[in-house]
Amino acid sequence: VDELREEVGARQREALRDSGGDRSTLLGILSGATPVHGPGVRLVVNDAEDTAGGGDGDARSSSGFADTGRVRDRDLQRVVNGLWESGAEAVSINGRRLTALSAIRAAGDAILVDNKPLVPPYTVLAVGDGEELGDRFQDSADGVYLHVLQENYGIRTALSVEDDVRLPAAPSVTVRTAQPITEKGTS
Repeated sequence: VDELREEVGARQREALRDSGGDRSTLLGILSGATPVHGPGVRLVVNDAEDTAGGGDGDARSSSGFADTGRVRDRDLQRVVNGLWESGAEAVSINGRRLTALSAIRAAGDAILVDNKPLVPPYTVLAVGDGEELGDRFQDSADGVYLHVLQENYGIRTALSVEDDVRLPAAPSVTVRTAQPITEKGTS
């Protein structure tokens, strides 16, 4: 199945290149269909130390916030949205490239990105103006939210500015309803 998905993704990227004309490179970058690299930030988000070993009982049965010391899907959603808002041009989590169609959600104890389970620590890479991106994120509401998780619940974080961040292409970009506009303005 993974081999077929990769083949479908490769053919979609090829079709995008063939139909994009002069804008094919930009379209590939914006859609997540091509790998990218450039300056950016690396943000590692991890569960609190006392929850790393699993702990006792159901750590997620409390109030629904990160009061258990575990990173939750909504925490990663806020981190990613904060990075986009701060000027990120491309983002990945644990090597999974995010697109406009990506979903970050929970299934039991697992955090899923596009239905693929991830395990902590969560390494979020973002391409953009590294220094400015890092500063803007830390000053944003989502950066403050992450700091509150760190201070109050022991969530561990580390943000570093990187000279060259490399993000893979999204495995498959599936467009279901969009159609190109023809010269006459109709599809």
